[in-house]
Amino acid sequence: MHIEPGIVNGAKIALSVATAAGAAGFTAKYAWDAIKESGATSLISRSALAVIATFFSFQVLPHVPVGVSEVHFIFGSTLFLLFGAAPAALGLALGLLLQGVTVAPFDLPQYGMNVTTLLVPLFAIKMVADRIIAPKTAYADVSYKQALALSTTYQAGIVAWVAFWAIYGQGFAAMGEIATFGAAYIAVIAIEPFVDLAILAGAKAIKGLDRTGLVSPRTLANA
Repeated sequence: MHIEPGIVNGAKIALSVATAAGAAGFTAKYAWDAIKESGATSLISRSALAVIATFFSFQVLPHVPVGVSEVHFIFGSTLFLLFGAAPAALGLALGLLLQGVTVAPFDLPQYGMNVTTLLVPLFAIKMVADRIIAPKTAYADVSYKQALALSTTYQAGIVAWVAFWAIYGQGFAAMGEIATFGAAYIAVIAIEPFVDLAILAGAKAIKGLDRTGLVSPRTLANA
């Protein structure tokens, strides 16, 4: 989902600073909520695991150029259901930064755009989850239909933001490549719910995991 160098140039990049700042504000709010709920140590531990998972997704899992960007298997709904909103957001933001600093410095000027593209759909997942998953339901007990709704929300959000940045930077001439990019993400939407359910089933099978602080309190226990 990277916004490639050259798509948005010059003064236009300033908008990404504002959108990234807004995403940072939401992340800080959710982080404070997480600290009050389960403590700073749990937040740090879950965030660190989310960073590792994000870096793995970017660097190890297949990623191919398609249209205006690249298609990545970024399992945003998986991170949310396993670690919670704040650790998932911190993991995505810091994992993306780690990639830029260590292996892809040419992506750093696009960091604001890329982090916005990753985080805003994650916050949309939180809103959808609050609406479609009953308060007394542990995330490990979500149905396929619910997991599909979360995955679709996240991946559609990524496509929408990539489309926005491409049109903002290059105009409507990029519409054909945007359509190709969006169509490619159908494969990610098809796979992600099964990944969610498999990982949640594995977490549920690990005795005592809910007491380690390594997963969200909502993942394995009733809210």
